[in-house]
Amino acid sequence: MALATLKDLALPHEGFRSKSWDEFAGDAVPVMHQIVTVCDNAAGEACPVWPGHPATAHWPFPDPAKFQGSDEEVRAHFREVFAMIKKRLDLFLASEGGV
Repeated sequence: MALATLKDLALPHEGFRSKSWDEFAGDAVPVMHQIVTVCDNAAGEACPVWPGHPATAHWPFPDPAKFQGSDEEVRAHFREVFAMIKKRLDLFLASEGGV
């Protein structure tokens, strides 16, 4: 449903997929300056030592995949969570880059 939400909003979505943090913890990973987790499971887990020691933050958002309702209610809930994440990201980008 997350990809469908991006598609509904006419946003890029080709090739996107959920990724585990361990995909970004090896030797041949891109340089990261900030890492933001959004899932509550990640907040309670021990995070790895990231290459380059980027700033980290946890932004708690409701998991839209856990929402129950009709197809349209679920789609609406995904759009609501997307709007929350976008607002937080816009504020972050408008700031001086602090997490």
